Amino acid sequence: MSSWHRTTRPGRAAPKRPAGELRLRIFQGAVLLAMAAVAGRLFALQVLSHRFYAALASNQHGILEDLFPTRGAIYLRDPKSPDGRFPAAINKTLSTVYANDREIKDARAVAHELAPAIGLEEAALFEKLSKPLDPYEPLVKKADDALVDRVKALGIKGIGFTREQFRYYPEKSSVAHVVGFVASSGGSERVGRYGIEGHWQEALAGKPGALASDDGPLGRFIGSADAGFAPAKDGDDLTLTIDRNIQYVACEKLREAVARHGADSGSVVILDPKTGAVMAMCGVPDFDPNDFASADLRRFNNPVIFGAYEPGSVFKPVTMAAAVDAGRVGPGTLYNDEGFVKIGPYTIKNSDGKGHGMQTMTQVLEESLNTGTIFAVRQLGPKAFLQYVSDFGFGSPLGIDLDTESGGDIESLRKKGEIYAATASFGQGITVTPLQLAAAYGAIANGGKLMKPYVVGSVKHPDGTEEKTEPVVIRQVITKRAAGLVGGMLVRVVENGHGKKAAVPGYYVAGKTGTAQIPRPGGGYEVGASIGSFAGYAPVDDPAFVMAVRLDRPRDVEWAESSAGPLFGDIAKFLLQYLQIPPDRTK
Repeated sequence: MSSWHRTTRPGRAAPKRPAGELRLRIFQGAVLLAMAAVAGRLFALQVLSHRFYAALASNQHGILEDLFPTRGAIYLRDPKSPDGRFPAAINKTLSTVYANDREIKDARAVAHELAPAIGLEEAALFEKLSKPLDPYEPLVKKADDALVDRVKALGIKGIGFTREQFRYYPEKSSVAHVVGFVASSGGSERVGRYGIEGHWQEALAGKPGALASDDGPLGRFIGSADAGFAPAKDGDDLTLTIDRNIQYVACEKLREAVARHGADSGSVVILDPKTGAVMAMCGVPDFDPNDFASADLRRFNNPVIFGAYEPGSVFKPVTMAAAVDAGRVGPGTLYNDEGFVKIGPYTIKNSDGKGHGMQTMTQVLEESLNTGTIFAVRQLGPKAFLQYVSDFGFGSPLGIDLDTESGGDIESLRKKGEIYAATASFGQGITVTPLQLAAAYGAIANGGKLMKPYVVGSVKHPDGTEEKTEPVVIRQVITKRAAGLVGGMLVRVVENGHGKKAAVPGYYVAGKTGTAQIPRPGGGYEVGASIGSFAGYAPVDDPAFVMAVRLDRPRDVEWAESSAGPLFGDIAKFLLQYLQIPPDRTK
């Protein structure tokens, strides 16, 4: 290996650089480094932070606007609209008209001139204007442009305007229980409450921006080179699975039924049994989310997902589906109905108080015989019955993407004693929500598959990308064969039993009524009060929808076959026509 090194002529020393030249080279290097730093900073200021400083130069208020995200919009499906959707919640920029009382010299004269333009009484306005130390006295909030123009035309000194975004709900009460509303969190921040607004708060709200700067000695903003700006990220837009036209008709028919029967309240939910998508969901009484502050707080909770109740006989198909799936009974299995069953000190009777002799399981559902479902659950056993009830989705929330979902209560089935499974077999001693009922019937309609209900169909991000919700199978509850057998039994209920008023000419409709007693807080049940329900689906061979309706305390009829049944039939008739489902029978 060789090496080399620099040499000089023998007898001569290496030359040395003058000290002045070395200092010059150091100075030049320092200048170059400084120029590079300045160039880098200019690039950051002029390119990377251009938006920040441009906004600062033109209007510092623009920077503040960029720091706050725009809340995402919420849309309904609407096949009749050009883009296939219709706004359910949007942002609307409106004005607040205010007075700077320090600048108002003659409050009485101003009140006389201004009152007609803003729609306030002159005396009340005079009182607001008579606060000489008040620089900001709001006079009108959420004022539209027409009102603002009228006030500006008066040219009154001391009257000013501020622009602010408000949440606006074009459909008003129609989707209030689904959408929810936006309210103050106690400070300046506004957050979503209930429904979509509450459950999807983080996605809808977006993320605020960030601003870093130097402050002067008086706390004033200094736009120095060390300032940094990160703009806000706007919220996502959500498009719901709810069809605006189905929602309107279903809610109107529910409202009419509640009024017709003098009921305290009611609800309806419609699902696509194949996917779990919510097609419509509403409750009465409702509220206007544009004016939620004036509504009764008890109206905010969505009765479809929050209002758990003892369902009564509408639960019997769940019991029958479990026993059929386990192979313990079939549609033609016979038992002797004596009209009552004794369990320890308790005697349970049929709702009509009669014995019907030898009856099949299909006739149990047709005539809604309590003794028949007790027979079925005895064949099944309490442990297996609890498992099936849980598998059908009762006793815990289904996980729908809405706030305030209840899971109902099936804890009585965990207690020792035959009485608990016996009463639960016909819907007493347990509580369920209308959503759970619809989903359970949806599992029967969908070949035994329980689908997770959902109401948000797609999420569109500010960058233009979009995520679509994929249906989720929670579990296979019963076999396809068992589901088909129970579906046929439920058609017989509508054809021959208590569900006749839910029928739609030209279609095979499957369903079941339920007239439930209402528990008293101290024990026992209220006298002369009930909750009427009907759950079902159509057409039975290829279901396009599954629906559960509920009417609380109807005053003019006793049984659900005359209240909830006709309501189901009216909505089902519209649905089959609207969805353009061809008839599946000749008569």
